[in-house]
Amino acid sequence: MIIRIAALIAFVSLAATTAAQAAVADATLFRIFLRDGASFVSYGEFARVGDQVVFSMPVGGPAEQPRLHVITVPAGEVDWPRTDQYSEAARAQRYADTRGEEDFERLSNDVARVLNEVALASDKNAALASAEQARQTLANWPATHYGYRQRDVREVVALLDEAISDLRASAGRNDFNLALVAMPEEAGYESLLGPPTVMEQIDATFRAARLAPYVADRISLLQESLALVAEAGSALAPSEAARLRHLAEDQIHEEAVIDDRYAALSRRFLALASSAAGQARISDVERVIKQVAKEDKNLGGRRPEVVQALDASLQVQLDNARRLRLLRDRWQIRRTSFRQYQRTINSQLLQLVKIQSSLDAIRRLNGPSVTTLVSLRSRLDGGADRLQRMTVPDYLRSTHELLVSAWRFAESAVDIRYDAVSSGNVTIAWQASSSAAGALLMVERVQHDIRALLEPPRLE
Repeated sequence: MIIRIAALIAFVSLAATTAAQAAVADATLFRIFLRDGASFVSYGEFARVGDQVVFSMPVGGPAEQPRLHVITVPAGEVDWPRTDQYSEAARAQRYADTRGEEDFERLSNDVARVLNEVALASDKNAALASAEQARQTLANWPATHYGYRQRDVREVVALLDEAISDLRASAGRNDFNLALVAMPEEAGYESLLGPPTVMEQIDATFRAARLAPYVADRISLLQESLALVAEAGSALAPSEAARLRHLAEDQIHEEAVIDDRYAALSRRFLALASSAAGQARISDVERVIKQVAKEDKNLGGRRPEVVQALDASLQVQLDNARRLRLLRDRWQIRRTSFRQYQRTINSQLLQLVKIQSSLDAIRRLNGPSVTTLVSLRSRLDGGADRLQRMTVPDYLRSTHELLVSAWRFAESAVDIRYDAVSSGNVTIAWQASSSAAGALLMVERVQHDIRALLEPPRLE
């Protein structure tokens, strides 16, 4: 039995050193198979994002560092069972080319160590348990390591089963462990295809352009096809190169024509909707929105992203029209009170307007005369308090408070200017100037607010 285990240790060690390390590529080339049988090459792993598949496709350049183009295709176009099978085969090959031999050597060393301990063990039952554990580790290893070296593992397991039988006999055991009956079936992987040829890359760019959801992606792919045709050189017959070149150029031109048509449609409908929204014509905006679907259908539904953006913009205009209609209806309710308010404060506001030239003189420290100042003090006296006692609706309160403040600033400017003249103090004159500037600014703002109140609301 010891001789048999020693031979098994030697076989395990030999199995760990016989496989040559394969060349490692920079990236794994996956294949995404379509339901019509065609396929795309994915440089590295692809990603499924919602109902789309995103991957990097090589489009020319040297094999060791190809140009890559990010591709998006509908997930519904993909033959997923075949794509998944091929992906597992590609990952298995990648594992074999990179970590497989190292992991197998580590496994072999561990098994050899256990077998060596078994050969030297005096406790036959403990040795048997260790051998059975090593056997189970070996049997399960291929299933979790892409089936790497599974044939070698099978041979080692078969020899280990014989050693375990000997250990059972020497330990006086005649029970039978069902777990040792059979290993899992060998994993079979689909044969991998080689790197894509120039013609395959050209076909792939045309196919991806047909499936691409966005026009920018389609045009970019068609331009890649032109570059590939130019790089192909003698790999393509001149007539075939000319045919492919014209095909790409015609499709690019067609995309440009469609772009122009959709751009014109967007400009026209946005102008109509903006005009209608500016007049609060909600029905007209809704009518424009309904027309988009009809026009898009007439154009073949070729620009879903443009239609989506246009619809979003039209919805904004519809919201604007609804908001403006609401504001105008509210304005209709308040219009009578606006006019009543204007009539009530008109005389006070007119007084402030009439003294603007005097306030400007105070602002510039250029008068007015003492006689004018005395007259102004008399005319302004108590006016702010009378305005303050007026009752106005809440929606007019801010305008009215601004009018009261304008009046108080005017009173302050006149009073301080009179004190400055009386004392001959320039510092006090500058204080009057500041109050006059405030009064002028507020009077202008009150006039603006009154005009706005009397006009129907507009879109800003």
